[in-house]
Amino acid sequence: MKQLSRFFLNGLVVIVPIAITSFVVINIFTIVENILGQYMPLKFPGLGILAVLLIILLTGWLSSYWLGKRLLEYGERLLETIPFVKFIYKSVKQVSTAVLESHHLFKQAVLIPYPQPGTKTLGFIVSNLSPVIADKLPAEHVCVFVPMSLNMTSGFNIIVPKKDIIVLDVTSESALQYCLTAGAIMPEYSTANK
Repeated sequence: MKQLSRFFLNGLVVIVPIAITSFVVINIFTIVENILGQYMPLKFPGLGILAVLLIILLTGWLSSYWLGKRLLEYGERLLETIPFVKFIYKSVKQVSTAVLESHHLFKQAVLIPYPQPGTKTLGFIVSNLSPVIADKLPAEHVCVFVPMSLNMTSGFNIIVPKKDIIVLDVTSESALQYCLTAGAIMPEYSTANK
């Protein structure tokens, strides 16, 4: 019986993320396909996929130029005036930015002494200090972002002496998985050292 329940839990761990991801993706494509099907004379299978890909590419292209950037900034300012929508939009944007641009935002996964000496917390070196801060410190320090477990939209920026940092040989994605799952998925060595 114990083994049967273990198999059941393992099956859930595999199937639930696949099912949720499939549900979201299929619904997005279906909604777009239904909307376009009402207004386009030509309807064919895969229209939703094609339309979503074109919308993503067009949005990316427009957001790369001055006018598109200004329009997006204006749209974001409008969304931020609506209380509940503002919270959802900012949270989703921060999480998606963290996941999709992790190689830009999080240069290096590290261990730092936090919240007290003798303990270690996983964080990410996010930037070098500006001269305004660096000139006030006696030794070389770096800025480390320590994300909250299960919630990448919040965390702490901590200025840590460089000598106290332990650099980890893991990918940003592996370290992010560790944070997002509250340690259920441990970071693994980067593929370069396998």
